[in-house]
Amino acid sequence: MSSMTPREIVQELDKFIIGQDPAKRAVAIALRNRWRRMQISEPLQGEITPKNILMIGPTGVGKTEIARRLARLAEAPFIKVEATKFTEVGYVGREVDSIIRDLMDVAVKLTRERETQKVRHRAEDAAEEKVLDALLPPAPAGVTADVESRDSDTRQKFRKMFREGKLDDKEIEVDVAAIPVGVEIMAPPGMEEMSSQLQSLFQNMGAGRRKSRKLKVREAFRLLTDEEAGRLVNEEDLKAAALYSVEQNGIVFIDELDKVARRGDTQGVDVSREGVQRDLLPLVEGCTVSTKFGMVRTDHILFIASGAFHASKPSDLIPELQGRFPIRVELSALSTGDFVRILTEPDASLTRQYTALLATEGVTVAFADTGVRRLAEIAFHVNSEQENIG
Repeated sequence: MSSMTPREIVQELDKFIIGQDPAKRAVAIALRNRWRRMQISEPLQGEITPKNILMIGPTGVGKTEIARRLARLAEAPFIKVEATKFTEVGYVGREVDSIIRDLMDVAVKLTRERETQKVRHRAEDAAEEKVLDALLPPAPAGVTADVESRDSDTRQKFRKMFREGKLDDKEIEVDVAAIPVGVEIMAPPGMEEMSSQLQSLFQNMGAGRRKSRKLKVREAFRLLTDEEAGRLVNEEDLKAAALYSVEQNGIVFIDELDKVARRGDTQGVDVSREGVQRDLLPLVEGCTVSTKFGMVRTDHILFIASGAFHASKPSDLIPELQGRFPIRVELSALSTGDFVRILTEPDASLTRQYTALLATEGVTVAFADTGVRRLAEIAFHVNSEQENIG
């Protein structure tokens, strides 16, 4: 959990996103409130729920990027979904519960990477010994001390050569875990969880089998390191940590929420609109979702929704869902000045990207201020005259 202040969070977001200060401040305060909540003892801590955010603005102005960068700052599980991919239960389309299952998968992956990094040095030491065993098999039992000493000296010489990279291209034969057979199960909509469990079952049927492979030292060391790291990480602890991370720090970004808002001129029941909102409601309010890693409570997951709301208004959402997004932020359309700053100021601006790309071909590119200004004017003109695509 990041302990950065809202001012520091906004300063970090400024490195990647131009303008949109109200939205940056809103998400910065939301992230800081999470840290504040964790400093409070139970039972009050459990009663404090996040204030979900609704971002309103045209496409391309930075709504998704703000949420994505916020998740990276917080080192939190993050998932972006589009509201239009979901439909009411019983109709064609994904069920909203799959959002939390996908978020849980992301959390397990993040936690595994973090835990693997902690044991990386121990795993590399163990993998190094296995590589040396393949390069120089240990002396058999019953050999004299003199032979064992000479063997040890030779092993140290090989160790030195290995660490210097002089043996990277040498081929050795090592026992590694057999690659599981890839099984892809295409399930009908609404049965994604069952297909995932069946897929895991088939893949685990071949787990534990080992195979002797001829590999270059560099590749063998990488595979053996990953194997040893996986052996050192406790799977049960990993799942528990991932579950806690999702429940306390998870962030869900729901894009295109305006597309499921019911317009005033719509007659009758619209399955693709109001039904999705009603299914999203318990998720946002706080409920328990069953996943293959355990039961996940959504009470403290932060939901950030966004939409252009060109053809509809936030008030067209069902009242219950409106109330679950108490913080509303309007993002402004990009001006010519904003486009100029976007092309020049961020650490990974487009001008810097193309300068680096063409430098690989030995071509030096310099963007003149007048050229950048002209590009910005054209982009602004296209957005003004045609559909605003950011």
